[in-house]
Amino acid sequence: MKQLLVTGANRGIGLEFTQQYLANGWHVYATYRQQPGTALAGLACDQLTMLPLDVTEDASILALKEQLSGVELDLIINNAGLFGPRDQSLGTVSRQQWLDVLNVNSVAPLMLAQALHSNLAAKKGTFAVVSSRMGSIDDNDGGSLYLYRSSKTAVNQVVKSLSIDVKAQGIKVIALHPGWVRTDMGGPNGSIDTQTSVNGIRHVLEHIGPADSGRFINYDGTAIAW
Repeated sequence: MKQLLVTGANRGIGLEFTQQYLANGWHVYATYRQQPGTALAGLACDQLTMLPLDVTEDASILALKEQLSGVELDLIINNAGLFGPRDQSLGTVSRQQWLDVLNVNSVAPLMLAQALHSNLAAKKGTFAVVSSRMGSIDDNDGGSLYLYRSSKTAVNQVVKSLSIDVKAQGIKVIALHPGWVRTDMGGPNGSIDTQTSVNGIRHVLEHIGPADSGRFINYDGTAIAW
């Protein structure tokens, strides 16, 4: 049975990843920050293991590493993310709010990879980071959103360096844009729902090979410029 870890599984895209991979016969290790939400708890079955994880706390990541000792994973999806304040225009940016967003979106993925990349080695698995097109410098023609944009640009660089560092282990690393999804983060005006986003990402992940490691890919399989 294939196995994956998905962070931020209590709602939105993370919850949908959990549902779809369970439906496809995977064993899912799904993490939550404080306690399992009603929807995640409602998926309880032999194929689902729910684990606590605060991605901003090193002790929490270490505890997860210990819980997953000896577990061979095919896939890790770093989905947990933070948008920050809705207004991120010039003149509104707070240093602490920016650091909070960077900690979750940019620092935490590497901390997770450092702790768990050996779990992927046996199966030459994939470490996938849910990034955002808003992290693309080439695609930025709207300005503003300093906190969120910069955090996703930073994690894209993490993905690129990590893909080089774990290449010898056969591990693939990829940055993914989920689309503008109707979630608590994306808001009600998003262009697609979570089912469409996750179904597309699953298709992408099923077909990537070593040559795709270090790429930035849209949920529909198209490449995104850095």
